[in-house]
Amino acid sequence: MIPWEKLGEAPVPGSDLALTLHRRDREFSLRVGGVELMNSRMHGSEEALAELALAGRGFSGRPHILIGGLGLGFTVRAALEHLPGSASVTVAELVPAVHSWNRLHLGHLAGHPLDDPRVTVREGDVADLIKRPPTRFDVVLLDVDNGPEGTTSDGNEWLYSSAGAAAVASALNPEGVLAVWSSFPSPAYVRRLQAADFRVREHMVRARGKRAGRHFIWLASHPG
Repeated sequence: MIPWEKLGEAPVPGSDLALTLHRRDREFSLRVGGVELMNSRMHGSEEALAELALAGRGFSGRPHILIGGLGLGFTVRAALEHLPGSASVTVAELVPAVHSWNRLHLGHLAGHPLDDPRVTVREGDVADLIKRPPTRFDVVLLDVDNGPEGTTSDGNEWLYSSAGAAAVASALNPEGVLAVWSSFPSPAYVRRLQAADFRVREHMVRARGKRAGRHFIWLASHPG
């Protein structure tokens, strides 16, 4: 068995935890506090997050997409494949080292999505961009934790609170969509989205193939 090699370690802002990057042969893993957040061999659900929210939407004009969490780059790549050349994709990444690691070690995994001129990476909390008026987004994709609780950072708890759901609702254009990734179901989070006047659809997707772990994606949109 080939051992894991640690390529980097960085503090997580707002937490006493560290994020680490590991490699084993051609496999890469992002972990926080010993818990694996992402693995380059199992990224089907990260791609599904973008595909479910964007496929077939027929964007016109200059759509603006916000992605919370850069990770290994698979969600960004999948989003780009469903967006016109006029689109603008803002990627918010809380841990600056993740941006550096994508440039140094991970870019090839998803076809170097950060080299696309449509993409801008903002190092900081995605919540700050959601709260910032008068910016509005056509789609918001959130994959910043293992689900609707603050695993990575206590500050992420706000994203999944009633206040966070209401703020996202205000940050979306009238026909906008919020998509949220999770490794587990959360009826309580669905209720908070519904209380923010979202219509919610839940999708169960696989991380890889037909037998890998089940993940959940919620699509939330305004009624109408």
